[in-house]
Amino acid sequence: MTLRISALALALFACSGAHAAWPEKPLRIIVPFSPGGSTTDSITRAIAPKLADALGQPVLADNRPGAGGNLGSELVAKAAPDGYTLLAATAGPQTIAPSLYPRLGYDTLRDLAPVTLMAIVPSVIVVHPSIPANNLAELITFAKANPGKINYASTGTGGTPHLCGELLKSAGGINIVHVPYKGNGPATIDLLEGQVQLFCIGLMNSLPQIRAGKLRAIGAVAAKRSALMPDMPTLAEQGLAGFEVSSWQGVMVPARTASPVIARLHAEIAKIIDSPDMRKFLLTQGAEPALMDPAAYGNYLRTEIAKWAGVVKAAGIKVEE
Repeated sequence: MTLRISALALALFACSGAHAAWPEKPLRIIVPFSPGGSTTDSITRAIAPKLADALGQPVLADNRPGAGGNLGSELVAKAAPDGYTLLAATAGPQTIAPSLYPRLGYDTLRDLAPVTLMAIVPSVIVVHPSIPANNLAELITFAKANPGKINYASTGTGGTPHLCGELLKSAGGINIVHVPYKGNGPATIDLLEGQVQLFCIGLMNSLPQIRAGKLRAIGAVAAKRSALMPDMPTLAEQGLAGFEVSSWQGVMVPARTASPVIARLHAEIAKIIDSPDMRKFLLTQGAEPALMDPAAYGNYLRTEIAKWAGVVKAAGIKVEE
């Protein structure tokens, strides 16, 4: 279905005289994180040369890290809407930050336009083997019998693992204690040592420890089971309907970018993501293809922003600016 939509988008673009010359110069994709330090950077650098081949112009990955992705996002939001500046969009700066930062320098829905969702990076809730739980029901039962005795790790206040833990608290009606860390590495080390007992972590990052029996998987926190571990049920399958905390990768452009330009970008990126070699590459990064056209992606963003606003408010999460 996505490829049929993409073909139609290409046809519409070809019929548009006003933007038929685009692109006439190199494009850049702003990656709002450091080079080599994120799945976002890896996926962007894999896509850029293929998009360049499709468009006939160089496409450069331009890393602009800072403020958890907010600085790079603001740069794109304030860029000229001419189709030459793209954003490697992710969940944190696009759907969580609006609820955490009252003085955010951009509005995701007002200042940025959706092009396409590309991939989902599934996460999983894992526990240290000292927790006597093999599934969600057993975890909730144990947590309710031991309120405040399960510590859950995060990669920092306001990050996706933190909000995943808060969503689990509210959805499961349990009392678990947040312990923030400065990054995934320190959190994982303490989890393996039993200093914390629970973590919402990328499945790819935890798969070796799960298979070695050093961590126990409770369930996937995505809309569907992961191809990396198809036997593991989601939390929704285990009773928490609608529980989804996935990192994702998408592309956005400045608001008021011409519709034919957005249509062309979506069509070309969709073909790249749907190719066998890119699907294989995404799996090596712990990601799975999840294409959405601009309209569907826009609806997804609105739903996610509203969801995280509720979680942030209910948990009383505040981030110092």
